[in-house]
Amino acid sequence: MNKREFIAKRAARFFEDGDLVNLGIGMPTLCLNFLPEDVDVWVQSENGVIGLSGSPKEGEEVDIDIVDASGSVSTMRVGGCCFDSFTSFGLIRGGHVAVTVLGAYEVDQEGNLANWSIPGKTVAGMGGAMDLVSGAKKVIITSEHCDKKGNPKILKKCTLPLTAVNEVDYIITELCVLHRTEAGLILEELAPGVSVEEVVSKTDADLIIPDNIKSMV
Repeated sequence: MNKREFIAKRAARFFEDGDLVNLGIGMPTLCLNFLPEDVDVWVQSENGVIGLSGSPKEGEEVDIDIVDASGSVSTMRVGGCCFDSFTSFGLIRGGHVAVTVLGAYEVDQEGNLANWSIPGKTVAGMGGAMDLVSGAKKVIITSEHCDKKGNPKILKKCTLPLTAVNEVDYIITELCVLHRTEAGLILEELAPGVSVEEVVSKTDADLIIPDNIKSMV
């Protein structure tokens, strides 16, 4: 299991029975492959579908018209349905999504999120992330802890254009799980073999370190 899969698997454990879950572009869509067996969730994608159930297994019939938020072919569970963007965003803006899992360029200790634009690079637009972070009851960010240059992605204050202000609840990386509270960012879980010192050294944000820290597995 690579680190992106490890992050996605941990994120999927936040899902509860009966949840309507939205998975954003990129790493979040990997959660489809790690849905808890004892939990019944309905996965929604902003492109207009409820009931996604993951990549086709070997020998399984493929329908190229069923895709996740990243545009990758997916399967659909019995009872799933497709609909237009108007209906999809009505669900999102109406507060019917229990959990959304999104990626990030930057996220900070105040729960601010930057995940749509890097100055100087062409982008298509913010997409549905702005609606998801304000409409979902729980916002989970999945991200590698540092960028490709080794710089922290979890900051005291975001520097890139914001997608949302004070909306992030949890941050999951290959190193740890952080919980954003009114008091600040709490280091709740560590990946196997990862120390508190390593997380602190690779994080710009201030962290609250409890006496007892759980394992991510």
